[in-house]
Amino acid sequence: MTERLIVRLRAVLWCGLLLCGAVTPRAHADDWLMPVSTVNEPLIAGREVQLDAKGVLLPWPFADNAGRSYDEHLRSQWTLLQQMLQQSRMPYFHCCFQIDPTSLEPKADFNWVNSTAYLRGMLIGFVERLYPYTGDARMLDDVRAFVDYELEHGLTPTDYKWAGVPYPSADPGAAEYRGWKPRGTDYIEPHLVGEDGYAYVRLYEMTGQQKYLEAAIHFADQLVKNYEPGDAGHSPWPVRCQARDGRIEGSGMGPYSANVLGPISLFDELLRIKRGDLAAYRRTRAAAWNWLQQYPLQNNVWVGYFEDVAPSFGNMNSVIPLELARYVLWHPELDSEWRTHAHALIDWVRTTPRWPKYRVHGAFVTTEQGNGSNFCCNKPNQCCDSHTARLAAIEALYYRRTGDQDMLEEARRSLNWVTYFQGLPGDAHAPFGNQWWFNDEFTDGPRRMMEALWAVPEWAPADASHLLGSTSAVTRIEYGRGRVHYTTFDADAEDVLRLDFRPTTVRVGAQAMRASCAPKKPGWCYEPASGVLRITRRGAREVEVRGEGGTAPSQVLTFDNPHLAAGTPMQGEYPKALIDWTAGPWRIGAPGGPFGTFHLTLVGAAQSGSFQFMHPSVLVGVDAYNPGLQVATLSLRCAGEADFKATLAVHRVQRLQTHWQRPCDVVSAVFDGPGTVQLDNLAYIPAPR
Repeated sequence: MTERLIVRLRAVLWCGLLLCGAVTPRAHADDWLMPVSTVNEPLIAGREVQLDAKGVLLPWPFADNAGRSYDEHLRSQWTLLQQMLQQSRMPYFHCCFQIDPTSLEPKADFNWVNSTAYLRGMLIGFVERLYPYTGDARMLDDVRAFVDYELEHGLTPTDYKWAGVPYPSADPGAAEYRGWKPRGTDYIEPHLVGEDGYAYVRLYEMTGQQKYLEAAIHFADQLVKNYEPGDAGHSPWPVRCQARDGRIEGSGMGPYSANVLGPISLFDELLRIKRGDLAAYRRTRAAAWNWLQQYPLQNNVWVGYFEDVAPSFGNMNSVIPLELARYVLWHPELDSEWRTHAHALIDWVRTTPRWPKYRVHGAFVTTEQGNGSNFCCNKPNQCCDSHTARLAAIEALYYRRTGDQDMLEEARRSLNWVTYFQGLPGDAHAPFGNQWWFNDEFTDGPRRMMEALWAVPEWAPADASHLLGSTSAVTRIEYGRGRVHYTTFDADAEDVLRLDFRPTTVRVGAQAMRASCAPKKPGWCYEPASGVLRITRRGAREVEVRGEGGTAPSQVLTFDNPHLAAGTPMQGEYPKALIDWTAGPWRIGAPGGPFGTFHLTLVGAAQSGSFQFMHPSVLVGVDAYNPGLQVATLSLRCAGEADFKATLAVHRVQRLQTHWQRPCDVVSAVFDGPGTVQLDNLAYIPAPR
């Protein structure tokens, strides 16, 4: 079916060629290869399933707290992504590669495509959501550095028919991006020109950097210039064409992609902020939307997305219809039939026999693409968490728009399944063992999970405050005890937060807002039972929420950055100028147990150790896991505070909270039990200097 599938299935099964690569044929002896199958296996991604009393799947690793599990998923994926961005282990990112679970070094498949344009849009989208959620402004620096490199090394020449637009991919190891040779040379994919352009506009809105807006406007102008009316066999822009002259002849080129939503979204955003050639954007956008309604929405020919797929009218995928469902749910004002269209698109993905779907302990899982006989990707519980996260997010949004409780429950169960793939699971994304698809696992899936939390804010963690979503890009945000303060690009917006305090005042600009739950009218509406705050504002970019209660935001040491190889003794400063570790019992642990990233272990006969904050801090808490066979205890001691002691159940991760209030220098820990204790996410609050 696709050469993308070769890399995903090479270790599973080779088969005959269908279109452009080898794929897994449907073998009737395997029940999971049917269109929808039940696969109640005991492991997901190599991790033991956690079930409720009715046998329904619970999230991982915190079976009793979905919000923490979702939060841990988002943070672990960012932690690994940040390592790749900051450590510069590769000047490029591959479609497919392994990560050594001890050293964290990537091992790329040098036979496979380097995904560039795909990652750009997804990465910007992830950071657009994660930055307001965490308040960590360093994320903006990371994404800007990545995008700036590709702007300098990944655009077509200015004298081409498609001039100064991004190449979609590159050869493995190539520092200059010019396309992937198995698909030809010097080609572009217009739908990605639109997706990148939309992401660049949003990055401009987040950062104020004009170069991103200028690039987006240029991309939009090129889409207008190269637009052609489509028909049943030709889309307004081809799926892939030669960059120099726009020809669609040749291996890998093709005339049709149902994915015109990227260009449409770019036009929408430029029209919204009134930048560029508005008349041309309005005209071209309307023509592309009319084609979409006339053809794919009628005949369900959802083909033409992935960068390594040869053009084919037989190979359908789940991405395009689900992204369209997402679009009309976010923008019902742009589609009078949004409810009908969204429901039909979700149903088509869930029921089409083009590729297998399955249920795992009640959770619905979708794979990626197929033609009814051959499909992507792997065996159940090994892959496709990003595509299932997309489906779940759209079902959650459908619930938010319509109140459909069945959609809500389906979304919740699917997201629980997705959490098992966080970090570096031991048995996922085969064929090559610990292999990942960078776009899917570290950007695309997490950004969709964040949209689910925006749609259903009650699913976010209850023990911290988070801005979960805004209709405007967030430019700055600060969290404090009983306080959230942020600014956005737009003065008119709707914001959704979940708070760990009770709000008493909400100010927009210099004015105090009135409490009001009237739909679409300015005001703030707080739900005490859930802690959810919704704000509708007009004419002010700055928002400050103040209230009673809550906790001071803590900083978290994850033991991932800077990276130390598994087994490294902790001695001296780590991180530099933060903590001084006493030599002896502390070791860095490889991903394992409930911890999907690197963590800390307390080992040795003494099973006790200490560390010193180099500037006095309050130890707030830590996640602990007892991998032994019997109950154990962990004690923490800090001068000026009562000793903290926790009972650690067997094979259960627990978030320990000290409730300490005073900063101290030295913290000692004693583990009373056989074996070792695993620790992660050490939370602390630095004392004011």
